[in-house]
Amino acid sequence: MPRHDGRAANELRSLKLTRGYASAAAGSVLVEWGQTTVLCTASLSNETPPWLAGKGRGWVTAEYNMLPGSTSPRKARKPDGRSTEIQRLIGRSLRAGVDLAALGERTLTVDCDVLRADGGTRTASITGGWVALRDAIATIRNEDGQLLFPEGDVVGPGKPLIGSVAAVSVGLVRDEAALDLDYPEDSTAQVDMNVVATGTGDLIEVQGGGEGTTFSRAQLNAMLDLAIEGIAQITDLQNGAA
Repeated sequence: MPRHDGRAANELRSLKLTRGYASAAAGSVLVEWGQTTVLCTASLSNETPPWLAGKGRGWVTAEYNMLPGSTSPRKARKPDGRSTEIQRLIGRSLRAGVDLAALGERTLTVDCDVLRADGGTRTASITGGWVALRDAIATIRNEDGQLLFPEGDVVGPGKPLIGSVAAVSVGLVRDEAALDLDYPEDSTAQVDMNVVATGTGDLIEVQGGGEGTTFSRAQLNAMLDLAIEGIAQITDLQNGAA
């Protein structure tokens, strides 16, 4: 199936992850995914929400915002239902990769600010948010001011991170499954789906639906296969991000 930008059905848009972009944040990543650009920052607090106080567990939460100039017409600078739904998705997705007991009584807040939108802002936020979160965890210090993870290894048994988390969009475009939809494809797709998974291919969340049409189980399986293939590629980019 020829796509309007010449990509193959299983081909991602160009994806660049620049770590340390915001020097004031414990962890930060600039995500440049096709024409979509998102700044993800992770902040660390040695407190937890009141309902977790004294329970020996941490928390991960997220905020998501599209800046006024990220799209046309201008996006109003005020909360809306869509932003609330997306930031809850980001928070749920990132928590799936975190051992909250190993994190200890700390809160990680991941802020995702969309600078430019061309489809896939929520998947870019989750993908970049995980890298920012990983870098923030590596800065945790004990009461003596020493790094808890001096080698920066925060993933694995007994560590705060269980594994990696990434996300990508898939859809049916002119009856064919396609990976990583940009806005022209997303706005006309027969089916639009966002898939969140671990780096090992285990599903965390699948959001999707037909746009005035139905789709078969075989088509669903084809889209999920594409998504997992794409997330494997994204995971490699996350691990190799400079």
